[in-house]
Amino acid sequence: MISTGLVSISFRNLTAREVVDLVVEAKLDGIEWGGDVHVPHGDIKKAREVSKMTYDAGLKIPSYGSYYRTGWDDPKNPEFEAVLETAVALGTPCIRVWAGNRGSSEADVAWWEKVIEDSIEIASMAEKENIVIAFEYHGNTLTDTNESALELIKRIDHPNVKSYWQPPVDQDIPERIEGLTQILPYLAHIHAFQWDVRERLAFKEGFDEWKTYFEIVEGAGKSCYALLEFVKDDEPTQFLEDAQVLKRVLAGV
Repeated sequence: MISTGLVSISFRNLTAREVVDLVVEAKLDGIEWGGDVHVPHGDIKKAREVSKMTYDAGLKIPSYGSYYRTGWDDPKNPEFEAVLETAVALGTPCIRVWAGNRGSSEADVAWWEKVIEDSIEIASMAEKENIVIAFEYHGNTLTDTNESALELIKRIDHPNVKSYWQPPVDQDIPERIEGLTQILPYLAHIHAFQWDVRERLAFKEGFDEWKTYFEIVEGAGKSCYALLEFVKDDEPTQFLEDAQVLKRVLAGV
């Protein structure tokens, strides 16, 4: 079953309260809260406030969108302990992380090993709190191609490690289908948006394309969230329209 939701960083200019109200108005199921603005890493008080606000509104919190990058030793990288503590306070079963800060074409053997080692470590830490680790499916990381995303998760080989999926803008539809199909056994959630290269479009422009993706997920019997992101012009009214389109797509699957 595919549930519906919003990635909160789509509206960084809105308060958490405004985001909750918007998702309630759209009649979606949940919110992936971001770790940069709405629920900062380590701000436990804020995490508890946002958690209560969300659940009181009848919504779920399928994931915490952290900005932790595995293998990256840099002061800009949040401490994973703080990320995990925040996720626990938020009451979510999943933490989204990034697979380093280098694309697969730039990563040598040592970098791969470093990312893998750190990934196993944080997955084991999160497992003790019954929280899954899931990689962002994204450029300039080790999940920037279909092949490297699959290789990474297979080499980590940890039951508490999953992956998001989103349609890479530099791929055609058959390539996207191939990537989604490959990552299905490890799928946590989907970031849903419609782009033409780098231009954001209304979600309705991808109605048939997304129906195909969702049919693949449903056909595999996967339960996950389709989380809207990258709304055209960052407009709440566009999001409300996109949310209705998302629900119509899913109703037809």
